[in-house]
Amino acid sequence: MKGLGVVGKCLTSVMADSLSCMEEDLTCIICCDIFTDPVTLKCSHSLCEECLQRFWTTQDVPQCPVCRKECSHDEPTKSLAFRSLCESFKKRKPTAVSDDVCPEHKEKFKLFCFVDKQPICVVCYTSKKHENHKCSPVDEAAGHLKEDLKTQMDRLQETVANLKKAHESCAKQVELIKECTSMDEQQIKEEFEKLHQFLRDEEEKHIRSLHKEKEPQDKKVKVRMEELSKQISALSESVAAVRQDIEAENLKFLQNYSNILKRLQHSIMPNISPELQKYQHYPIQTVIFTSWAKMQNLLKPSVTLDPDTASSKLQVSDDCTSVQYVKKETYMFDNPERMYVGVLASQGFSSGVHCWDVEVGNNNNWTLGVVDETVNRKKHYTMYPKKHFWCFHYMNITYKQGNNPVSCIEYSERPHIIRLQLDFDEGELRFTDPLRNKSLCTYSGGFPERVFPYFCTGDVFRPLKIFPSTNQKL
Repeated sequence: MKGLGVVGKCLTSVMADSLSCMEEDLTCIICCDIFTDPVTLKCSHSLCEECLQRFWTTQDVPQCPVCRKECSHDEPTKSLAFRSLCESFKKRKPTAVSDDVCPEHKEKFKLFCFVDKQPICVVCYTSKKHENHKCSPVDEAAGHLKEDLKTQMDRLQETVANLKKAHESCAKQVELIKECTSMDEQQIKEEFEKLHQFLRDEEEKHIRSLHKEKEPQDKKVKVRMEELSKQISALSESVAAVRQDIEAENLKFLQNYSNILKRLQHSIMPNISPELQKYQHYPIQTVIFTSWAKMQNLLKPSVTLDPDTASSKLQVSDDCTSVQYVKKETYMFDNPERMYVGVLASQGFSSGVHCWDVEVGNNNNWTLGVVDETVNRKKHYTMYPKKHFWCFHYMNITYKQGNNPVSCIEYSERPHIIRLQLDFDEGELRFTDPLRNKSLCTYSGGFPERVFPYFCTGDVFRPLKIFPSTNQKL
């Protein structure tokens, strides 16, 4: 019995192969279907009568569509037996399912139109609607389009992977911000714990400032993370939907191809860059130094400003410890002591060691140094030693010692306090950053009989403030 079953399967397979071969022999080369009213030309090629006549309407001289041989007027010939064979074969073939047939022409879908992005029958192909349209057989078109969609899927999958990396980077950034903020807060507490009640009040004030300053950055990163999560979810859903469509039957896939393509085209192609800024630590040492300097206001500064020497666009504070630039020129009596540019200290030095601190903060245009007592104060000098100006200057993100640029200062290490140390007897003037204990520039070679501290600013919003200095390291 088992042997008979095997024989039966073999016979079935042979019959199926025979039908397939016969179908090829009975298929019209023009409509790609079983002959309807077949006719035969003298060259022995057969075609549907209607297909041949339609083909000949496009030709100046009748030709065979297969071999292009010129045909005579008594062609073609009909064969009733051949016609009967074709009709008999059609009856033996299984009936096509409805979605395989063109609803307009009742013909099988054999081709796919790349312009209209839909399956079409051969009659559709010969119609004006699809004239000059690029078309391919269904299986060939499906294979090509699936490969194209897979390529797009790979790109989307790569984008999803990059989005996940960006999301992870954001998550790490949030943790880093929390960790660094916590470290800064702890250090602030430890430093201020060494001070008395005055500095305890300062501590609480700056902790509040720290959290307020970092809150927008933390919020920005979290908002970015939410956007990335939504984009990942949306793209993942699109990828899953397209993957399911690709697994569908070729014809169904092609019928839905336009919608699939629209769905892909409407997919968001986001910016995967985290766009995160480098964490900027709270200026702890500057806060400590400034707070410490405030306490020194209880003492009388060793250097104060002389308002009678201030130029017309500089305004000196009532306590003579700060100076600010004003846009509107102030009328002042042009006494002999008044500078054309800048302001001098009330104290001049002709011997000994002297030290004073100037808070420049974020001031974008300032000049500090000493000047010879005997210079002509009504002239605008180029500030270098030959003109009896020993100055350190900052403007347009550039530091200068006289006319020479100073390149040893990084922008991230921009000093907020400048300490001037004058050793008159040794003939040396040093400019340092006391917070980092870093030398910025030095003049040597001696001074004339007497020099005065010199100050100048061109920043409307940020004054220069003088603090007494004990010349001690924090």
